Amino acid sequence: MSTENKATENNAVENKAVLSGMRPTGRLHLGHYSVLENWAALQEQYDAYFFIADYHALTTAFDNSSSIAQNVYDMTLDWLAAGLDPEKSAIFVQSDVRELADMHILFSMITPLSWLERVPTYKDQVNQFANGGKDIMTYGFLGYPLLMAADILLYRAFGVPVGEDQLPHIEFCRELARRFNYLYKKQVFPEPQALLSKIKQLPGLDGRKMSKSYDNYIILGADQKEIEQRVRQMLTDPARIRKDDLGHPEVCMVYTYHKIYNLEEQAEIKCECEKGGIGCVACKKRLAAKLNEYMEPIRERREHFAGKPQQVQEILQDGQQKASRKAAETLALVRDAMGM
Repeated sequence: MSTENKATENNAVENKAVLSGMRPTGRLHLGHYSVLENWAALQEQYDAYFFIADYHALTTAFDNSSSIAQNVYDMTLDWLAAGLDPEKSAIFVQSDVRELADMHILFSMITPLSWLERVPTYKDQVNQFANGGKDIMTYGFLGYPLLMAADILLYRAFGVPVGEDQLPHIEFCRELARRFNYLYKKQVFPEPQALLSKIKQLPGLDGRKMSKSYDNYIILGADQKEIEQRVRQMLTDPARIRKDDLGHPEVCMVYTYHKIYNLEEQAEIKCECEKGGIGCVACKKRLAAKLNEYMEPIRERREHFAGKPQQVQEILQDGQQKASRKAAETLALVRDAMGM
């Protein structure tokens, strides 16, 4: 391929930016891995920006922010371990891009209050936290969707990989892009598309959603001992009391995980379970061995970067510089459109 053609191809990629982020609330778990695998695939196709959303963390942890810095570092290690490549994507901390605050303020001047109040998740989460004894009715929490829109539009992203629960936020962002372009008669912003993944949500060890609040998770990069301990806690067929009882794999969490992480043996295990040929203890041991095998390269990459904290900081700095260049370009376009 000629240099000219390569340049054209690179420009096309740069014009197709994707962006996503996560709140730093602690170590990631196995349920997050499929999301990160999707991000790793997207970085091969697009100009990718992935940020650790420390500002967003403050919307609910404003009174307990001392752990955010450590959580940011742990999340960076987890992302790198899961396959995000700093040579192919910008990995950065949200608050390190100073242009975001300016963008957020400028957007707040044109955003109707009613738009924020009608976001479906707002009242639900306020009530959820209130039931737990915490008042989060702050300006920052009300403005959460606006800050999220600023995150996306600052990089003029065409696509945002999200789950279905985030669709109202993406639609809010699209409305804001249309409003800005209409008010100032310039097409500064594309209307970002939700890139819905086909990833099925991994259930927790007890069948509920995998969550730290339920303590039903396996840490991403867990060691062999921790994996074995967690697998022993998994719920099995309640009808099986003895090893030779006939089993019902479809109601067993261990079998659900075999179908994902042990495709080679899952048919055999299903058959053996149904005729009482394998006990739950033996079945769990086989799953733990497969999970340990699956987790080994993730664990190795995490340990590699954990041993090089300076390199991790440099990765975040490089990501911030790339993100800031793009953000500065966008902010200049915005200020010009507004006549500022």
